[in-house]
Amino acid sequence: MSDGARLQRDLTEPEPIPEAGIARATELMRSGRLFRYGEMGADQLDVSLLEQEFAAFVGRRFCIAVNSGGGALFLALKVLGVRPGDPVLVNGFTLAPVPGAILHASARPVIVEIGRDYVIDPDDLRRKARASGAKVLLLSHMRGHIADMDAVMAVVAECGLKLVEDCAHSLCASWKGRTIGTFGAAAGFSAQTYKHLNAGEGGFLVLDDETMAARAILHSGSYMLHGQHVSAPGAGVFERLGEEVPNFSMRMTALAAALLRPQLAELPRRAKRWNDIHDRIAAGLRRSQHIRVPERGGGQVFSATSVQFSASGLSPDEMKTFLELAKARGVPIKWFGAAKQAGFTSAPRHWHYAGDQGPLAQSHAILADLCDIRTPVTLTDAECDLIAEIVRDSIERTVIGRSETKADPQDPLQQAS
Repeated sequence: MSDGARLQRDLTEPEPIPEAGIARATELMRSGRLFRYGEMGADQLDVSLLEQEFAAFVGRRFCIAVNSGGGALFLALKVLGVRPGDPVLVNGFTLAPVPGAILHASARPVIVEIGRDYVIDPDDLRRKARASGAKVLLLSHMRGHIADMDAVMAVVAECGLKLVEDCAHSLCASWKGRTIGTFGAAAGFSAQTYKHLNAGEGGFLVLDDETMAARAILHSGSYMLHGQHVSAPGAGVFERLGEEVPNFSMRMTALAAALLRPQLAELPRRAKRWNDIHDRIAAGLRRSQHIRVPERGGGQVFSATSVQFSASGLSPDEMKTFLELAKARGVPIKWFGAAKQAGFTSAPRHWHYAGDQGPLAQSHAILADLCDIRTPVTLTDAECDLIAEIVRDSIERTVIGRSETKADPQDPLQQAS
């Protein structure tokens, strides 16, 4: 099962942390001052400066740095006023922390169908918004696939929805020149390893409303030390909130911020290389008649850290054969159609905690064929070509194996039938 050249790379290998980040992290560890707040005044400003820099990079007024991307989405829902039991719309192609953020806010996910290019179906969004009475859409720009934001925002306006954007995989992306993460009332980003920024774990909530920002700062766990934020609403906003906002202890540490700050300057270079890698592999995959790579047309500028495609027409058993062949040659492929969730990968049919969502036939059919390959930013062009070759060859061998089985006249089972 391992004929042909094998990829000699670990596709989960991240790029090293910049030396400036390592040096600052070492300095902090020697000081022991890893908490972002200090009782005698700000012990250090790493997190506050990162918040200011990240907000400027995205183009939002405020940024609150927290301990995870999922935590940022939870905070967004809380500061938008989502209450226990409220329906929250979410597209069906995303990862478990997104519906998890809705449940974390004690709200109820309402899953919206996706279309053949993996993005939210605006018509089903309109139907589900009206049927559920939901007032919030948590739109996941999953794996950097950007929906027709003109169509989405038209439904948002028509149905009176508040929009929260999940931008875990879309830093540096845009739609018709407008930065992804600036369309909604709030947006959440991730700094988990394998994302555009890497602190191991971490997240950012960005928004423009000063009352929501103050609530988020208090929720995140500032105690009464919110004055140590370099960029924050004025003291009067915090005074108006009084003692009504609970502390959820979701702060980012100084150590994570120290690792992240030097990476911001590297983002444009990394995003361009990631897109070059995506496009080269995608071009190679399109050479197979059994593979469909989704269209990324319209007004979007995407920002990919992985490659997705649909392996058309394979049965579940054939899909397993295909995945085994590719893995044997060094290319592990995530499959969203698997009967059981595995690793980071899951689909709406696995989210029993989300309650009965009805048939979702369109999404299930699309996810049944959907495959995902992680792409380190350090891949060479030759490695990209080899990945595409391995995937093409593996699916061709699977299809040929099917044809040979059907045509084998010596097969006693076929003769008996």
